[in-house]
Amino acid sequence: MTPTSRRKVVVAHSVQPGAPQHEVQTNKALARWLAQILGLKFGGSYDAEKHRGRDIYLLPTQTLVGAVARELGVSGPDDLWGGFVEHDFICTKAISHGLRSHQAHAPQGWSPLFSERVRSVVLDGLSVFALEDARPAAEHLLYSGPIRIKPIHACAGRGQEVIKSLDAFDEILARPEAEELFSDGVVLEQDLSEVITHSVGQSFIGDRVLSYCGDQYLTKDAHGEEVYGGSNLLVVQGGYEDLLALDLPDDVRLAIQQAQVYDRAADEAYPRFYASRRNYDIAQGLDSEGRPRSGVLEQSWRMGGASSAEVAALQSFVNDPSMRAIRVSSVETYTDQALPADAIEVYRGPAENSDFLLKYVTVKSYDG
Repeated sequence: MTPTSRRKVVVAHSVQPGAPQHEVQTNKALARWLAQILGLKFGGSYDAEKHRGRDIYLLPTQTLVGAVARELGVSGPDDLWGGFVEHDFICTKAISHGLRSHQAHAPQGWSPLFSERVRSVVLDGLSVFALEDARPAAEHLLYSGPIRIKPIHACAGRGQEVIKSLDAFDEILARPEAEELFSDGVVLEQDLSEVITHSVGQSFIGDRVLSYCGDQYLTKDAHGEEVYGGSNLLVVQGGYEDLLALDLPDDVRLAIQQAQVYDRAADEAYPRFYASRRNYDIAQGLDSEGRPRSGVLEQSWRMGGASSAEVAALQSFVNDPSMRAIRVSSVETYTDQALPADAIEVYRGPAENSDFLLKYVTVKSYDG
């Protein structure tokens, strides 16, 4: 870590006004933990008056968009654990797929180059930004089987629906909120069965690079909806080449290679983009004809569900620099329960859609 960075103050920042308590408190807990690991001061939550002119290291809850980065004092990846994009849609699942045609509506800053570069590493799908473009896109995809409707700003799997026929899609188009839904941006993507979702990514923190692979799983919230439940990660010190040097199953190797293609495409298609946390979700399952498919679903260039596990891994490597790899897990449960033995609590309290949410981390050795 450079002498300059030693003067930095680690600051938490909940980007969205009125963010739920669990997001705000998790953000602060991870920022405090990072400060401790890096030997820096923790400056609390971002305050424009208090932190103006300070040399800060920001932990934002969302990818920073446009001019807000400069306003926060962030000018590059060394100033935050997260990412920056010029336009909002770039940090959503919208970029994973191209448009139905060159006549389809596209947001300002849209790069056709990205979808060209990632076509071989994503599932079949299209992005839609206008109601009149929705039905032609759905009709095109439904020839090959059921599709999943995914609002581009939804997270944790919320708001998604599986559509098996054009009649069912027409029912969605007839809803009062349809125009707003599709104008905001929707991904239409082939639906898989027997899905395993892999997490692949890298974190660049101080003078350390962590690379990881793993899987994530769902749980049910208080309303019975299936949402993000946690991630199990295998983390190494170093780049993807160090991760691939481990004994890994072929499906995991494929997920890592697909994430690398997606990651490089972002740098190429959106040259002003930068990120020090680069996380990718890769779905592997069966298509409507029972054939295996694998593809990157989306990126996370911000604090995410697996972030607490990444921080726990960083702590482990700082404690033992000779350690080659570590297994870490982040868990989110909506059941009020005692903390498991040796777990590290990240948050306990109310959730946005439930009365209770517990987040914690566990750490295990790589080789048992």
